[in-house]
Amino acid sequence: MAKKGKQKSSNSAIALNKKARHDYFIEETFEAGLALQGWEVKSLREGKVNLSESYVLLKNGEAFLFGCHISPLKTASTHVVADPLRTRKLLLNNHEIAKLFRGVEQQGYAVVALKMYWKKAFIKLEIGLAKGKKQHDKRATEKEREWNKTKERLMKHSV
Repeated sequence: MAKKGKQKSSNSAIALNKKARHDYFIEETFEAGLALQGWEVKSLREGKVNLSESYVLLKNGEAFLFGCHISPLKTASTHVVADPLRTRKLLLNNHEIAKLFRGVEQQGYAVVALKMYWKKAFIKLEIGLAKGKKQHDKRATEKEREWNKTKERLMKHSV
């Protein structure tokens, strides 16, 4: 009989970039795989990652993740030089990369990392084609969020 190991939920989040949703209007999202080293996967299992300053650079028909900080574990191998801010290649289809290139070059969008999560045994990164918010847009979004919370409270107490 086969042993049943621990199973994670299909979309358990490793890290979120809440700052991106605050600073940008997300027009479209994509799911990308990541080319990682062994020590990085071990660190991700421990949740030692920071996406807040990360962004995606498109170059020569490929996509790369910059600024993602994955802290190496203390127990990592001594013969491997662990660079926490290493540039990591994103694994996307050609038509997805073409869509990102069009958005960035023609329409002035930015490509930002939104969420890193497990999908079965693979680590996936949700990236978004985003347009920057102005200060008044951020205030309007905050005001709308507050109003929705107040509305929910009122509806809850009236029923």
